[in-house]
Amino acid sequence: MSPVLAGVLQLLALIAALALAYVPLGDYMAKVYSSDKHLRVEKWIYKSIGANPNTEMRWPAYLRGVLAFSAVSVLFLYLLQRLQGHLPGSLGFSAIDPDQAFNTAASFVTNTNWQSYYGEQAMGHVVQTGGLAVQNFVSAAVGIAVAVALVRGFSRSRTGELGNFWADLVRGTIRILLPLSVVAAIVLVACGAIQNFSGIHSVGQFMGGSQQWNGGAVASQEAIKEVGTNGGGYFNANSAHPFENPTPFSNLFEIFLLLVIPFALTRTFGRMVGSLKQGYAILATMATIWLGFIALMMWTEFAHHGPAFQIAGGAMEGKENRFGVGASSIFAVSTTLTSTGAVDSFHSSFTGLGGGITILGMQLGEIAPGGTGSGLYGMLIMAIIAVFIAGLMVGRTPEYLGKKIGTREIKFAACYILITPALVLVFTAAAMALPTPGHSMTNSGAHGFSEILYAYSSGANNNGSAFAGLNADTQWFNSTIGIAMLLGRFLPMVFVLALAGSLAEQKPVPATAGTLRTEKPLFTGLLVGAILIITGLTYFPALALGPLAEGLAS
Repeated sequence: MSPVLAGVLQLLALIAALALAYVPLGDYMAKVYSSDKHLRVEKWIYKSIGANPNTEMRWPAYLRGVLAFSAVSVLFLYLLQRLQGHLPGSLGFSAIDPDQAFNTAASFVTNTNWQSYYGEQAMGHVVQTGGLAVQNFVSAAVGIAVAVALVRGFSRSRTGELGNFWADLVRGTIRILLPLSVVAAIVLVACGAIQNFSGIHSVGQFMGGSQQWNGGAVASQEAIKEVGTNGGGYFNANSAHPFENPTPFSNLFEIFLLLVIPFALTRTFGRMVGSLKQGYAILATMATIWLGFIALMMWTEFAHHGPAFQIAGGAMEGKENRFGVGASSIFAVSTTLTSTGAVDSFHSSFTGLGGGITILGMQLGEIAPGGTGSGLYGMLIMAIIAVFIAGLMVGRTPEYLGKKIGTREIKFAACYILITPALVLVFTAAAMALPTPGHSMTNSGAHGFSEILYAYSSGANNNGSAFAGLNADTQWFNSTIGIAMLLGRFLPMVFVLALAGSLAEQKPVPATAGTLRTEKPLFTGLLVGAILIITGLTYFPALALGPLAEGLAS
């Protein structure tokens, strides 16, 4: 079987699995967030934290809950790392340096999972399982909660109430993320991923010395790492490591895990707003971009420029032989179009244009299908922008799902889409202008610039993958990428929740003959075009200096 055919067949199998899970998972999540009943374990949690899950919150109160919970999480994870040397199960590792502890705390709380350290050489069992793995659950649940709050803004009228943050957080964790992760962990263990709490041990003699490996609760962390679109691996090689991702089947299964909730949330959206067709329109937009990027990536990575590529069946540098070019391309596109950041290959070793595709995937805002929750609310913001553009073209007041998109709403949406590009481009420019950050680049020229651009695109968009080649474990990068992650996560949430509150207060507008039909293919095409044009105009100069220049020169 040719490598191209193998890649296409894996893609078709992945699409079939996602299609099978779409309806039941999407409907289940809609029921979870629409129910007025609480499980016994949930009641215990509410009592322990002193929260009343039946109290409705307006958007400022909902936002305060998000920010307060996240601030406490950052502080807890920071202290856990700083005290690691005094904790049991530390495997002899000392405390994490302050700048790296800040970066890691910000990274995992923001659902980014950027790692400027070697996991197997820095973190013991307590920090990995009690700190990082816990944040993998709750940071993903926060993202879904904010998305659900925005959906309630569309579905409710004449009220500013968006639900209860604490109830949404607990339900997302207990009823969705935890069950899926348990099943996924069992499958990964069956595939060969390790799950233990063993210490450091030698595995053999190599070139006069022994090679050492850690054990760890790898399968369980790998499960929520993908299900929650987190991406932080137990090992530095991430999902390219055989302890995390041992077989071609586990590789395809991990891609399925990181895509299943973001895609299924479009069904949840359609169910909660009372129009499944609206959910299908958002799904079609996400799927069109995702499939288009995969096709482009496979084309660039399978292109045969010389005998070496022909013999290898494509650009195999930086890719695992057990996965091949096709599966690695699907994984790379899926992980950068979501906020996952897990890698089964090294993106720096992709072709110039292939590396550019991974950067562009993050710069779109990771909305196709995006992260758990963040992808849905990011796409809905873009839908509002597309409706506004359509309204300008025909001279009508824009409306979406029966809500008018006025001056206030479009300001919130505009601020949302401007924040991340500003963070990426300002920090990239500063790193390139100052002398010290440039010393961290392994490569010079266009590829070196791509390393910096990728790092800040990954951090500000809460992706977490790295281009490799960049030594990010410096005070400059730990601090600036940490700030970019925090601002890139929580500033957009401010405008999402403010928009949700504004929409919830409105009275529904009845549809007329002149109302734009946002469930039709025409709107899907408009939305895809708006996303690509807005992103292209924003980032094209930077991309031209990096991956485009490298790709055209090769």
